[in-house]
Amino acid sequence: MGVDYYKLLQVDRNAKDDDLKKAYRKLAMKWHPDKNPNNKKEAEAKFKQISEAYDVLSDPQKRAIYDQYGEEGLKGQVPPPSSGGSSFFPGAGGGGAVPNVFRFNPRSADDIFAEFFGSASPFGGMGMRGGGSRFPGGGMFGEDMFGSNFGGGGEGSMHVPSRPQKAAPIENRLPCSLEDLYKGTTKKMKISREIADMSGRTMPVEEILTIDIKPGWKKGTKITFPEKGNEAPNVIPADIVFVVDEKPHDVFTREGNDLITTRKISLLEALTGYTVQLTTLDGRNLTIPINAIIHPGYEEVVPKEGMPIPKDPSKKGNLRIKFNIKFPTRLTAEQKTGLKRLLAP
Repeated sequence: MGVDYYKLLQVDRNAKDDDLKKAYRKLAMKWHPDKNPNNKKEAEAKFKQISEAYDVLSDPQKRAIYDQYGEEGLKGQVPPPSSGGSSFFPGAGGGGAVPNVFRFNPRSADDIFAEFFGSASPFGGMGMRGGGSRFPGGGMFGEDMFGSNFGGGGEGSMHVPSRPQKAAPIENRLPCSLEDLYKGTTKKMKISREIADMSGRTMPVEEILTIDIKPGWKKGTKITFPEKGNEAPNVIPADIVFVVDEKPHDVFTREGNDLITTRKISLLEALTGYTVQLTTLDGRNLTIPINAIIHPGYEEVVPKEGMPIPKDPSKKGNLRIKFNIKFPTRLTAEQKTGLKRLLAP
């Protein structure tokens, strides 16, 4: 088979695309001629072999031909008939040249390097120029670029400034009832997005995202699903962000971790005593007798009956009961006299 591309890239024959990329990244940086000034000729040859191996194995058609016929197949040749097996190439017969069916034209190592990192000049404009020679002058990156841009030249410490830009986050309102935020719940949200295949073509898909609402979460809490936006060439997909919003409640409002409810009572109830009956957000019935005189601005505080505290849901804020006292619109003379007698100091 000649040169073993798998051994060159130090991967096994079942290597996936990600494995090939990692192997190429590591070895291309190790053997780049600019990084090997003392044995530049050897490094240049090795760098070229590594690039050719990656070019073949990362292309499904080239890889299939290489796996079956080796380098001969890539050059438009097949093994002699004695090797056995059927021909991959239509009309090739049992061996000999394959006329104009497939011929591998190796790309330059520079082009592969530039394509791999998404730019023809990925290192601040000091790199390759289209159509130029492979390693002109003082090198692709300048004399000290490996030291400054690659953390002292360690393998795998590569920094690529011209990364694809990430799309702006997409925010969606996530309405939640106070009951949801008190007890916690799970919500499933269906999204539609565009995904790209290996050729760059996009197609619409629908996906269900599961959101676990934790007890005590507040309005404005954000839940992020990284890179779940539309896929497109040279763009990192946007994050999908759900922002918690509280639905209005018939009985309670929320201030921080406290729950507040307001009761309308008569002046008589304010002066003689009142019992609050209410149902909590988790369905319990509370009975709260108030024997104090309820004056304007009075507030009854019931400890630990508020919202769960997110960092420690076993702890809760307070329930604060406020009162709206309804005063009579008019009193008879007899009522006024009676009140003066009762309330006189």
